[in-house]
Amino acid sequence: MLDVIYKRRSIRKYQDKPVEQEKINEILRCAMYAPSGMNKQPWEFIVCLERETLDEIQKIHPYSQMLKTAPCCIIAAGDTNVQYAQGSYIQDCAAAVENLLLGAASLGLGSCWLGVYPDENRQEAFRKLFNMPSHIAPFCAIALGYPDEHKEMPDRFSADKVHFEKW
Repeated sequence: MLDVIYKRRSIRKYQDKPVEQEKINEILRCAMYAPSGMNKQPWEFIVCLERETLDEIQKIHPYSQMLKTAPCCIIAAGDTNVQYAQGSYIQDCAAAVENLLLGAASLGLGSCWLGVYPDENRQEAFRKLFNMPSHIAPFCAIALGYPDEHKEMPDRFSADKVHFEKW
């Protein structure tokens, strides 16, 4: 498991190969096993496989060019009627998305997290595109597919960022 954490990278080039439904289901299962405040599990997911939808996302998200080659995109959103406390869907969805990214990597898939929250204009555009009710808050989009690039593992550990007992 640690190997997957260290080797996961943001992938922006994908092979022209669909992601199997079984793998999509498995990574969504991984996402739903994330911790959440009082186990409320406020997350919701929209799976996008149609090229037309992937192209529409590119029109409203300025950093989504990897969707030109990605065969799949998963939208993560939070149900504000279900969250534990005001705004807690944000950390709950973040935990779910991290699980999703690691699950994808463990299955040989590449992924890239595209932030939607906290940009209110972007959130509204996603809400409109996906016909989301007002209590559903778009959180992020995740490009997904078989990688067509390899990225080396950087050394990100920094002892300077670790503090014991006090600052």
